[in-house]
Amino acid sequence: MIWNPSEGITIAGFTLRFYSLMFVIAFALGYYIMKKVYERENRSQDELDKLFFYTFIATLLGARLGHVFFYDWDYYQNHLSEILLPFRLNPFEFTGFAGLASHGAAVGILLAMFYYSRMIKKPFLWILDRVVLSITIGGVFVRFGNFFNSEIYGHIADKSMPFGVKFIREDEFWQSNNLMGITQAASKNEAYKLIETDPRFSTILEAIPFRHPTQLYEAFGYVILFIVLMFMYWKTDARNYLGKIFGVFLVFLWLIRFVVEYVKESQGGFESSLGLLSTGQWLSIPFIIAGIYIWATAKNRPVTNI
Repeated sequence: MIWNPSEGITIAGFTLRFYSLMFVIAFALGYYIMKKVYERENRSQDELDKLFFYTFIATLLGARLGHVFFYDWDYYQNHLSEILLPFRLNPFEFTGFAGLASHGAAVGILLAMFYYSRMIKKPFLWILDRVVLSITIGGVFVRFGNFFNSEIYGHIADKSMPFGVKFIREDEFWQSNNLMGITQAASKNEAYKLIETDPRFSTILEAIPFRHPTQLYEAFGYVILFIVLMFMYWKTDARNYLGKIFGVFLVFLWLIRFVVEYVKESQGGFESSLGLLSTGQWLSIPFIIAGIYIWATAKNRPVTNI
């Protein structure tokens, strides 16, 4: 499969990037799911709106700071202004918030939900057992966004592999090949299109490797986990034991991430110092261990009149 999508949908001169659209869908679906949950639990609209606000801020802020400190501190320690600003100053360049880390988002959401649970006077684990339904389906669309962006892709795969994807826009290949010099195109989008379709550049196209679409591997795993969690909440008594749903979420979401990391290109970070595992795998281990404990002890935390 050759993958060279357009950047987004252009309407009246404004382009809505597919990556941004996936985030919008993720939060919209998350809100809808939590609305149904809160209706079942007889919680107020005001509480739902506050939940959405805190989750939104915590996700973006946590994901951004997670990328900065877990994966790219060597750069940002000398460019502190770029941590929370969507542009570079010298020279000025609009960059958007390039760099979001799911482990950072997880930490941010946990802190926000702890504060929120105190606000609405509900146990911390009661909130987490429910909000992970939205988080899981949100993760699916975030990975779709990564796929549209041709980022967080996997190792080079054999041509015969049925799921291999040739990412025309992959950064690694073009770091050693001058895209604009080769094509003489007026823009990068035009250049990528020429590489994909113009016979003059067939040798370049052939040289771009097939890779594991690790974004889709993770997304598929999250879909399965989402179905399991929804079944647990709506069709079993799991919601009546604090931490049971959340524990399952922690174990399997981060286990999916851990396994997929074996075929994912390095995202940098401290893995060169520790060795053996990738940064993403090292960061996943504490979540998996915590999930096993919370899941195993949930039977000791039955929900009473809370």
